[in-house]
This record gives sequence, structure tokens and C-alpha cells, in this order.
Amino acid sequence: MISRTWLKEVASEADQVGFCGGTVVGCSFRSPEKESHNEDAAVLIELSPTHGVLAVADGVGGQNAGDRAAEATIESIIGHCGRAEPGSQLRMHLLDAIESANRKILGWGLGAGATVVVAEYREGSVRIIHVGDAGAIVCSNRGNIKFTAVAHAPIAMAVEIGMLNEEEGLAHEDRNLISNCVGAEDMKIEIGPRLKMAKRDTLVLASDGLFDNLTSEEIIRSIRAGQFKAQVGNLIDKSRSRMLGRNELIGKADDLTVLCFRKNPTTIV
Repeated sequence: MISRTWLKEVASEADQVGFCGGTVVGCSFRSPEKESHNEDAAVLIELSPTHGVLAVADGVGGQNAGDRAAEATIESIIGHCGRAEPGSQLRMHLLDAIESANRKILGWGLGAGATVVVAEYREGSVRIIHVGDAGAIVCSNRGNIKFTAVAHAPIAMAVEIGMLNEEEGLAHEDRNLISNCVGAEDMKIEIGPRLKMAKRDTLVLASDGLFDNLTSEEIIRSIRAGQFKAQVGNLIDKSRSRMLGRNELIGKADDLTVLCFRKNPTTIV
């Protein structure tokens, strides 16, 4: 059932994996400023040739056992998907998985937490479910945004309502703050609409290591077209370069996990 997992990864390059008739290029890197565990985790679950789940979880920075919280969230998703009837809708299973992870993490009594973004892909359509500031974008090969998950964070909300532009949000001293996570007593789960993906669309799921370093325009410009693995590599390089201060904008060093899915993985121009 499981196609690939990323747990405590220290990988140096992205992997390319066949998934639901298309291709996923994924990676998970430790922050360039630390030697402790990578606190991100991710999974691909292929349930059938046309039905699968992609998920990225990010241990909340500065909290106890962040890596354990992210791993527990991914393990809960794997377990609940494994109990689903073949061909069934996974919406309730995924919600139950996140709720179960929330109860488990709260039960530790450590103040641990994680953010998570999940995409259920089924017969050409995708639905995004998320908690916190792990995010998702669906874009066309022309660069049009078809969907973006708004992070549960004060600065992201300020950008969404137009109080700040994206560059100002990336430079803001409070961009690391979140208002929701798995492991919170008042956790809230946001469920997006079911979205039809055209054959040249690209889905990007990532931890905040991507979205706190690149604007939506930069992400889409990097990923919308071209040789797929090379374009994902370019996206990763841009984000990590900014983390290391090699750009005019101030970067935020962080663990970085990215899963990019394209139905048609051939070169797009």
C-alpha cells in the first residue's frame, strides 16, 4: 500500500516515484543550521492505480518532541488509510486520522505539536485537508493558481486579506507563529473543495520551510513547466539558497519537505 515514506531524512537530493499514473518528486532535508533530527515527515500511499494520498507533517519548531509529533501524525494517516475499504472515499478516514493523532500527542503531556497537509487524489481530482502552516498549491502549466491552502498563521492571514504583500510577510519577524496545530486542545481541521486536475497541472505539498522562504509566484515559476525532476530540484535549491542568505530577501532556515505531483510527468513547455 505505501509507496514511500520520509522520516528523519538527511537526504541530499529528491526522489522520483511513480504514483497513481503520474509522478511524484519528493524530498525532505534537515535545516542547514542544525545537526539534530529533521522534524518533518511525509508519505505517499497508493491505494489503487487512480487513488492515493500524499501527506507532509512538520514538527512544531521549538516544541518538545516535534519529530515524534510529525511521525505520529503520518503513522496515524497510514493506519487509517489501511483500514479503509477498497475504492471508498477517504475524507472521514483522513479526518479521523488527524483527530486520533491529536489525541495521542495531547496524551503525551509534553506540549508537542505538528502541522500537516494531506491531499487525497482520486481519478483525476484532488482534495486538500490541512492543519497549521504546512501548505499546498495547485497550478497550471501557464502559471495560474487553481488552489492554495492559506496557512493557519497570523502573518499568512494578514497577507490573505491584503494587509501585507507576500514579500512583507516573508520578511516579518512573526512569520514563524502559527494559530493551529495537531496537538492543540482547540485544533481545527480545514477541508478544501474537490478540484479537478488537468493533465498538465502540478500539485505542490510542503512544510513551511518552502512557504516561509519563497513567494507563491516564485514557487509557481519554478515548478509550472519543464522537466519535472529538474524543476523540483530548482525549487528546492532556491529555497535552501534563501535559507543560507544568498538572496536579497531574508531567509528562514528550517527543515524542508516537498512533494510535487504531476499527472503527466513529461517535459511541459
